[in-house]
Amino acid sequence: MGSKRSRRERRAFSAEFKAEAVRMMHERRATGVPLAQIARELAVRPEQLHTWAKQPPRAGAGGATHESLEEENRRLRRELATLQQEQAFLKKAAAYFAKESR
Repeated sequence: MGSKRSRRERRAFSAEFKAEAVRMMHERRATGVPLAQIARELAVRPEQLHTWAKQPPRAGAGGATHESLEEENRRLRRELATLQQEQAFLKKAAAYFAKESR
C-alpha cells in the first residue's frame, strides 16, 4: 500500500561554510557565473544559497562576511522601499475597512 520513499537526511552546514559560500557566490557572480552553477559546485540548492546571502552575518562566524557600505546601502534602500509600500497598502486597507464599518 504505502510506497517506501527514501527520505534524505537533513544536512547541517556550519556558519563558516555558509559565510564562505556567500563570499564565493558574490565573487563568482561578479564575474558572470550563474547562481545555479555556483550552487551545483557547492552541492546546495540555489534558493538555499540565496537565503544565506540575505541573512545578516553572525558575530561568531569567524572570518565573518561584512557587506560593503554600498551593498548595505542598497539593501537598506530596498528594505525601506518595501516597508513604505507595505505601509501605504495598510493605510489604504484600514481606510477601506473603516469606511465599510460605518
